[in-house]
Amino acid sequence: MRIQRLLLLPPEVRRLFPEAWLELGCARFRQRRSFGDYSGAWGKCMEETPWQCEIGQEKSIRHISQAVDLASRYTPWRSSCLVQAAAAMTLLVRRKLDCTLYLGTAKNAAGQLAAHAWVRSGPIYVTGEREMGAFTVVGIFGRRAGTATITKTADKGSSLF
Repeated sequence: MRIQRLLLLPPEVRRLFPEAWLELGCARFRQRRSFGDYSGAWGKCMEETPWQCEIGQEKSIRHISQAVDLASRYTPWRSSCLVQAAAAMTLLVRRKLDCTLYLGTAKNAAGQLAAHAWVRSGPIYVTGEREMGAFTVVGIFGRRAGTATITKTADKGSSLF
């Protein structure tokens, strides 16, 4: 990344960039486990969070969105939409902001099934907004601010992390 471009970013985004980059790596690593193991940390299944938030929170949400988007371009691994969504959720929860992760499916031009993930916090789509319109939502995971990070998996009854 060019240093000049980094210096032109708002200071909040510059501070978030290394954290976003590391969270993208952690999210990518967590994907190696079974879906049931790592999806439990996303929150309550089929529960959405509120569509409103405070004005001060909107600024933080937009900075997180910008940092995750920028950091995803500079990872040596593939930062898919699901990796970006999981990383963004972690950053939002860390700042005690409600967020919802959406999973969607659609058929591509070749007739094959395609999947997409995106995150919303309040009225702001944090990741995946550009492509989300083409997908039908098949899963929702809502995470309220201040909820515990350890959840039980439905099939195993064991705690995560």
